[in-house]
Amino acid sequence: MKVLLLPLMLLWCATVSAVEPYHHAVKAKKGDGIFSLLRRYHLNDHACNRSQFLELNKLSIKDNLISGKKYKLPVLIYEYNGKSIRSTIGIDSYDQAVRIKNYNEDILKDNLRRYNFIDSKILWVPFHELNCAEEEPLTNANPTSEIIKKELVTAPTKKADKPNSPTSSANTQYLKEPLFGKTNEKVAIASKRLNNEVYYIVSGHGGLDPGAMCNDCPKTLCEDEYAYDVSLRLMRALKSHGATVYMIIQDENDGIREEEYLKCDRDERCDGKKLPRKPQPRLVQRASYINSLYRKHKKKGAKKQNAIMIHVDSYDDNSKRVDTYFMHHKTSKSSKKLAQSLQNTFEKKYAQHRKGRGYKGFVKERGLFMLNYTQPTSVYVELANIRNKKDRQRLIKPRNRELLALWLFEGLTGIKAD
Repeated sequence: MKVLLLPLMLLWCATVSAVEPYHHAVKAKKGDGIFSLLRRYHLNDHACNRSQFLELNKLSIKDNLISGKKYKLPVLIYEYNGKSIRSTIGIDSYDQAVRIKNYNEDILKDNLRRYNFIDSKILWVPFHELNCAEEEPLTNANPTSEIIKKELVTAPTKKADKPNSPTSSANTQYLKEPLFGKTNEKVAIASKRLNNEVYYIVSGHGGLDPGAMCNDCPKTLCEDEYAYDVSLRLMRALKSHGATVYMIIQDENDGIREEEYLKCDRDERCDGKKLPRKPQPRLVQRASYINSLYRKHKKKGAKKQNAIMIHVDSYDDNSKRVDTYFMHHKTSKSSKKLAQSLQNTFEKKYAQHRKGRGYKGFVKERGLFMLNYTQPTSVYVELANIRNKKDRQRLIKPRNRELLALWLFEGLTGIKAD
């Protein structure tokens, strides 16, 4: 038996590419970070790709990339033998070969290579296909379904209501979210349109860093408190339509508040941990938390994952009015598209609710840490100039904070909010 098999094994091995594979290398573009570069080449969903990238280029995860410098990617280049992908690289799995074929086609569509692998005889094989198959994403799981089932409570029927009356709550379902506070923790389920979508909301600053402040206001205003209140309201809108939502910065004592002047405090947490004193470790902490959650939901087949960072601006010139504006990653098309969707929504809302005033909010690219180093499609929001008296009405009036959240919700999801 062994004698009979030997010629067949030699024949199969002879078809494998005779040229030793090597790693593809590319020049970093202006504004590229490690995550954005790997994301562009469809490599960011597997931890082993990132580890390999760091090892190949002798980098740490905190290092910046240098524009114009060449970096080796976790992509192996094989000489295609003209027969099959399996025989070229020496694998048996048909499904694996199909994924590699699809990868090469996706890279071609994105204009990251000039010719297809059949004509060029150059086959790109992502590192994870040969080295971390255990991380293969699942495609049929719904990450939100079990979460929603656990949270749902059926509202009791009010005796005064008739079963089919418009005000009847007999069939209304609710979820409970303690972060919203006792008064607001019960949220009616409006729909399940956002099932299988995941959102990460990051309210700016927190802990020992209050962010922008207004010290010459009737009472001291702190950026992190107003960003947090708008963030909670956005979370409520998203969860009411079935989305899985993570508040990356949390303050268990605050909840959604209806006061104009929100008390400044320092007890915010990230993933249950204190916020570091220095800015860089704070950003690394929240980006790492987002990325760990992103990978978990990616494996479970999440349809869409977006992150939104909510801030309040401050200008020395307190006469300067600033309409809500948006920033996106420098090279991410999805990030830019999301920012434009938000800006378009605000423009329509101003035309509808503030006729004749005009809207001057804009979209621009920025090389901000939280845009560069988070894996979901991310966007950054500045709500107002905290030092401008008229802009402050956008922040201190609870109804205005609610509208900001609802407009952000509509811009993120396309679901009409008001």
